[in-house]
Amino acid sequence: MMIPRVVEVRYVGAFTVHVRFADGTEGDVDLSEELHGEIFEPLKDPSYFKRFTVNHELHTITWPNGADFAPEFLYRKVRVAA
Repeated sequence: MMIPRVVEVRYVGAFTVHVRFADGTEGDVDLSEELHGEIFEPLKDPSYFKRFTVNHELHTITWPNGADFAPEFLYRKVRVAA
């Protein structure tokens, strides 16, 4: 299986983002339960959480401090929610 590629992300609310993948799969992902560890600590601040961008080299969401989630993880979260 190819690595899923995130092509678009938009903020939904709280710690939830809507993710769209290159294969057309899309859905909301609640990341509130995933913000563990030093790298994710700043993301617990909603104003910082909103500062994500799509990194087209890594094919996923990243934050200014280098935090990211594996695209495979996000893809599974979208598929389970569907």
